[in-house]
Amino acid sequence: MTIEVGQVAPDFTLLDQDSNSITLSEFKGKKTLVYFYPRASTPGCTIQAQGLRDSKAELAALNVVVLGVSPDTPKKLTNFINKQELNFTLLADEDKAVCEKYHVWQLKKFMGKESMGVVRTTFLVDEKGNIEHIFNKFKTKDHHEVVLDYLNSK
Repeated sequence: MTIEVGQVAPDFTLLDQDSNSITLSEFKGKKTLVYFYPRASTPGCTIQAQGLRDSKAELAALNVVVLGVSPDTPKKLTNFINKQELNFTLLADEDKAVCEKYHVWQLKKFMGKESMGVVRTTFLVDEKGNIEHIFNKFKTKDHHEVVLDYLNSK
C-alpha cells in the first residue's frame, strides 16, 4: 500500500534535534511540508536543506511549516542544524518506522550496489491533515523551487 494524494497523512511522533517529542497532527491548521532525506550533512541533503532554509520567509508567508525526517540521531540533527544554520525542525527516525509508514524506506541502487535507504520524497500535508501533494521528482538543488512553484500555483 502506498501513500496517495487525498488520504489522511499517517500521524507520527518523533524526537526533534533537541530531543523534544513532535507529533505531526499538532500542525493541523497549517500546511506541513514533511520531507524525507537520507542522511544529515551529506552533500545532496545539505543542498536540499539550504534551499528550504533560504525559502523560510516565503514558506511561512504561505502558512507552511517544514519538518525534515531522516534516520539520524537527534545529536547528528543538532550538528546539521548548527553547521548549516537551519531554521526549521529536523526529526530523528532512528528505527525507520515513519520512513516505512510513508513507504520511503526502500531498496536503492548506487554505483551497482543495492542497499536499503531513504528515497528522497516530500509530502505536503494540508491544514486538515490530508496529503495534498507528493514531490518525488526533483533535483536536490531545485527542491525548494519545485515546492514554491506548486504552492504559488494554488
